[in-house]
Amino acid sequence: MKTPVLALTALLISCGLYAAPDRLILAGQLLDVRTGELHSQQAILIKQQRIQRITSISELADNERPADVLDLTGYTVLPGLIDMHVHLTSNPQKHGYRRLNDTPTRQALFGVTAAQATLDAGFTTVRNVGASGFADVDLRDAIDEGDIVGPRMRVAGHSICITGGHCDNNLLPHTYKANSFGVANSPDEVRARVRENMKYGANVIKFTATGGVLSRNTDVNASQFSLAEMQSLVAEAHDRGARVAAHAHGLHGMKRAIEAGVDSIEHASFLNDDVLALAAEKGTYLVMDIYVSDYILGEGEAAGILPESLEKERHVGQLQRENFRRAVVAGVNMAFGTDAGVYTHGQNGRQLAYMVEWGMTSLQAIQSATVHAADLLHWYSDEGKQNVGVLEPGAFADLIAVQGNPLQDIRLLESIPVVVKGGQRVK
Repeated sequence: MKTPVLALTALLISCGLYAAPDRLILAGQLLDVRTGELHSQQAILIKQQRIQRITSISELADNERPADVLDLTGYTVLPGLIDMHVHLTSNPQKHGYRRLNDTPTRQALFGVTAAQATLDAGFTTVRNVGASGFADVDLRDAIDEGDIVGPRMRVAGHSICITGGHCDNNLLPHTYKANSFGVANSPDEVRARVRENMKYGANVIKFTATGGVLSRNTDVNASQFSLAEMQSLVAEAHDRGARVAAHAHGLHGMKRAIEAGVDSIEHASFLNDDVLALAAEKGTYLVMDIYVSDYILGEGEAAGILPESLEKERHVGQLQRENFRRAVVAGVNMAFGTDAGVYTHGQNGRQLAYMVEWGMTSLQAIQSATVHAADLLHWYSDEGKQNVGVLEPGAFADLIAVQGNPLQDIRLLESIPVVVKGGQRVK
């Protein structure tokens, strides 16, 4: 006698309500990233790049076994990872004045290799938070249209900043009159920048609420934009259906941005208990890039990072890691983001072990790069299901596989042997 599941499947097929899968993936162990449970001998049925159904291998019907089968019964399978803070068009060997030589076109061309490296590392989705000349928009569209290989992308276009602030062009003297595209200095101007970014294809808005480590002549603790300007920016972005990321190291800029209603604080280096309480109250995510300091202080000078920036990082890096631990203890929302592009693309997974070292469990670190990142990304299917970050019916069939248990050894995710995007094995 057929089991109830097989009987229902047979009934749906006979009634024409169930389309046979395009392909099938067999998993030795499948990690449920919501609960941390491992399920043995699972079958993932895929139709038109999306997960149709997940069941035990023993309960597969004969007509649910298409010709295209990927056997991963010797592996642990989990969702493709998400990096919520990358710059795919930024070359980590070209910092400071070296970056002035590259046009947006050249940066987009570099992004082709960066996108491939990022996908090979198991990151099937990224949020690109700033690029010149809408190069990230073009990169995303080329990937979506199948011209090149890379992760799914949500992109910000130009970062919005104040005159002389982080992400403005502060490297040239006044005689050049050089300003970045995203400069805005009033509530009306920030609305205009949001509208312009979205006009040209951005689906995320990123602005700078404080100075930055890698910008010349900015103080990481100094606030940028008034509360009214931030509120105008956030209201416009949310009205247009875009999420908002605020670059913020300093305390007052973080508070102001959270009060204005941003969806995430990037870096969050100088947070305190008041910021953590406010973030918890508002549901704001923290995206803290606690690996990148090793690159900046170890290899940054050779890559052109300015002495001023190296000195700032010496004060910021360790404190950020200590405050990461405080954020974990406080239980606020946290999502995975690395600032890849400052350092080498494809090494994104190295941060996971740092997150465990600084207070997270392995499951929490994995959740930050899957289901929690997906929640922050806020990208849903027509049926209201999460598109990415989970292995559930309706989601894109994006997954990775490792030999071993990443809950016991998080470093397995630093070198991922199998990567699947949309049901197709890409590595």
